[in-house]
Amino acid sequence: MRITKLTDNTKNRLLKDLMKRTTDDYTEYEVVVKEILANVHERGDEALFEYTKKFDKADINAETILVTEDEIEEAYGLVDEDLILVIRKAIANIRDYHQKQLRNSWISTEDNGIILGQKITPIDSVGVYVPGGKAAYPSTVLMNVVPAHVAGVERIIMTTPCNAEGKVYPMTLVAAKEAGVSSIYKVGGAQAIAALAYGTDSIPKVDKIVGPGNIFVATAKRLVYGHVSIDSVAGPSEILVLADETANPEFVAADLLSQAEHDELASATLVTTSQKLAEEVSEWVDKFTAQLERKEIIQKSIDNFGNIFVADTMDDAIYASNEIAPEHLEIVTQNPFEVMTKIKHAGAIFLGEYSSEPLGDYFAGPNHVLPTNGTAKFFSPLGVDDFIKKSSIISYSKEALEAVHEDIELFAKTEQLTAHANSIAVRFK
Repeated sequence: MRITKLTDNTKNRLLKDLMKRTTDDYTEYEVVVKEILANVHERGDEALFEYTKKFDKADINAETILVTEDEIEEAYGLVDEDLILVIRKAIANIRDYHQKQLRNSWISTEDNGIILGQKITPIDSVGVYVPGGKAAYPSTVLMNVVPAHVAGVERIIMTTPCNAEGKVYPMTLVAAKEAGVSSIYKVGGAQAIAALAYGTDSIPKVDKIVGPGNIFVATAKRLVYGHVSIDSVAGPSEILVLADETANPEFVAADLLSQAEHDELASATLVTTSQKLAEEVSEWVDKFTAQLERKEIIQKSIDNFGNIFVADTMDDAIYASNEIAPEHLEIVTQNPFEVMTKIKHAGAIFLGEYSSEPLGDYFAGPNHVLPTNGTAKFFSPLGVDDFIKKSSIISYSKEALEAVHEDIELFAKTEQLTAHANSIAVRFK
């Protein structure tokens, strides 16, 4: 990996390189996606089945698009029992963590008859999109479904692509069943997002769409936003490790590569105060890359977006981390909790040498759906709040309103909204 002295120039170069990974120009995809969205909106199931045949080579119809209980039972027979037990343990951890995020409605009363409050209500229905092209992603199912369940969402439906024989990955089905999905539909791509956003005879419309996908899925989510809510449009994965001379270089290298294997556009960055550690981590990265299965993807990721920066002080390293606002931040220093108090921007923070990033991906409990590309400066991980909505409660007595009615009327008249003023004034003629 490249080893560079951390300066303002090198830090700014890194930020520019990271931003290049996700294009804001969706024009070339929008033409195709808009056509798909319009077709599904207008023609419903007919268009949905045509696109499934075209893109997934599967003959799906109204009788076969919904995954049956028999298919789910068959999936259980195809998944290793040990994995099912691990999925259940992960669900318990994810549920326990997200239950701590639950909010309560509240009411505040005053002696003069003013009642103010906030009513918390779960979203009625959520659509979870789960990719199904090159691999199965049961962890994605759990991280998107369990918080919705904890929030109290009544209907959680899932869409995921099937193969040419109309089959869905068994692991995906088992994870969905264990997590509590209401129904599963065999459809993927932009056409699935259209079905969730607009509804068809087979697939009911939902209020919010969550879950990752390729550029066509991401573009479709952007285009239907406003018609329904969405979680976010995620970019390529990234990890930043903050380390001092006490860190284990073998562990650090392994953790950097855990994200590099995701995608050729994934970013792996080490910021350290130790030149010696930097050199040793670079050597371990080369050793691991040579023996890992996804070495071609890893090598391209490291070549393009892999960096090791040597900072003069830990404060300089922390400053750089806050500027980058990484999706995953590992702190491997002598006093990681002390360093953590100075971190302002990160999707998820992992403390100590035995808290490696995959722990968060699969098992610990916090959500692995995290803000990328610097958006941790203003976005948070997926959580219970993403599946609830808040309603304000306002109740004034006559006495309370009479005390302030002239103030409100003056405000309204200043904005030349005389009907607003009259709505208040008419009560005190």
